[in-house]
Amino acid sequence: MADGLLDRLTGATERALRERVAALEAERDRLDAQLAAEGERRAEAVRDRQAAEERVNRLEDHVAGLEGRPSRTDGPDEPRPRGSERLRGDRLRAVLDRLDGFAAPGEGALTAMVGDDVPPAVREAVGDRVAVVERAAPCLFVTDDAGLVAAALDPSLPPEPFVEWNDGFRLDRGWFEPTGTHAVALVRSDLFAYGDYDGPDRVEVEGFTSDVKGKHTKGGFSQGRFERRRDAQIAEHLDRCRAVLDERSPDRLVVVGEGTLLGEFADRAIATAPVDATGDPEAALDDAVASFWTTTLTLL
Repeated sequence: MADGLLDRLTGATERALRERVAALEAERDRLDAQLAAEGERRAEAVRDRQAAEERVNRLEDHVAGLEGRPSRTDGPDEPRPRGSERLRGDRLRAVLDRLDGFAAPGEGALTAMVGDDVPPAVREAVGDRVAVVERAAPCLFVTDDAGLVAAALDPSLPPEPFVEWNDGFRLDRGWFEPTGTHAVALVRSDLFAYGDYDGPDRVEVEGFTSDVKGKHTKGGFSQGRFERRRDAQIAEHLDRCRAVLDERSPDRLVVVGEGTLLGEFADRAIATAPVDATGDPEAALDDAVASFWTTTLTLL
């Protein structure tokens, strides 16, 4: 009789455990589905935000172009660009395709990467509009001997300065678009995000935020003590950022973020650029990457 009672108790316990396991598995499956749906909603939100930003950029560029048109009050010493546009994604590729397909037989196409000084060949080509090139620099300047094309673009990864006449323009897509395997790190005083990329595709991402004091308020710490504590928190945050980069050790790294912090990572990067990206680490990294791979086209 004791054995029968034990069997019944064991069976009841086993059934209860099986029911608990089934309930937990169902809860796990529900959470997995919820997580997948949330990921898709986040990706859709990022796409919608980027599309809206592109529309805003086009409108702002159109307004800037209208404002840049010479008016009756403009003097002859105030050259203005014919227009400007910020390019990214499909629009950037379309413009690069057009320039890449331009033919000027007899070495009639001039390409120049303009740095601090405008080369004599560019000065001769643009004449009294050299100030437009100076304001656009550093930029890749293209024109032809017939004056059909005259434009400047600011590459995301600019090459060393050069001047070249050829039968077509010298355009390396890697100056303007993400190519090959590389990494991008977003560094802010309270946020870090890191992504590995294969061309434009992100293959891995990680990030974190740190508790860093914001503005000083009256009462509590003195201003000096507050600043010292905040500086220590930022230093600790930057140490965490460096630890991730040390572990990842990417061959090609782009570092973007707060301009005051970029110098801390310049020796690791092939390029640095200040960007204004907010949100959680993953969303902020997406915004930062889109901003970095945006090119301004200036028409002379």
